[in-house]
Amino acid sequence: MIIGWLIGNVLWMGLALLAASALSGRRLLAGLGWVLFGVHWLKQPAHYLEIKDPFNVLLTLAVALFCLYLGWIVLARGSASASSAWAASAVAIGGFAYFPFAEVQPLKEWLISETADLTLLLLGALGIPAASGGGSVIVLADRSVEIVLACTAIESMALFAGVVLSVQAPLRRRAAALVASVPVIYLLNLFRNVFVVVAYGWGWFGADSFYYAHNVIAKAGSAVALFAIAYVVFLLLPELLEMIEDLAVEIRRGGGEPA
Repeated sequence: MIIGWLIGNVLWMGLALLAASALSGRRLLAGLGWVLFGVHWLKQPAHYLEIKDPFNVLLTLAVALFCLYLGWIVLARGSASASSAWAASAVAIGGFAYFPFAEVQPLKEWLISETADLTLLLLGALGIPAASGGGSVIVLADRSVEIVLACTAIESMALFAGVVLSVQAPLRRRAAALVASVPVIYLLNLFRNVFVVVAYGWGWFGADSFYYAHNVIAKAGSAVALFAIAYVVFLLLPELLEMIEDLAVEIRRGGGEPA
């Protein structure tokens, strides 16, 4: 029973240990946190195998191996650099910003509902006659689009919040970078939702309107927007780029002291 509870809560234990290491500076906590966080990701491929999603199988395996490797660097190789401490802090902040909405059903439903309501409000402000189809469904021209967690941009917002808030830089510049990323991402995501609803509802791309609007154009636009936002964040926080470069060097040499 205890083992089952530990396996079921490995995500929260990993994040708690990473957060504790960021606050205390203790290397052991960071190493154990990375290992447990990696175990969480090792549990994910089974789900994606069931739904026949090979891309996410490979992605979750890669994330798991990366976390376990960082755990090995910290525990076995004795890494205690500023970059590895920053990575632990970034994952802790980003994880606690994202996973409550992904794992706790009431929070998940609230975020999805708010995003659906704001998307519908924006559609109305633009003069588009969309209506609620109940729950998080939006209907336009008898075609419905359901807003799900991925439509809230919570992953991207949590990622930027984690990397920005964890870097050592003046508070004013960190605040500016946070404002230039998180609310901008959410606002752009609302327009992305509007585009998908309109393109699908009015059949802009024929029978495959949803596929082209959601899977091609919206995803490409999101990638471009995130790259642009990241560029602005790096301009505001050059320390962030230094941390990423230092972490990459440390990973390549496997931790420990440089030769």
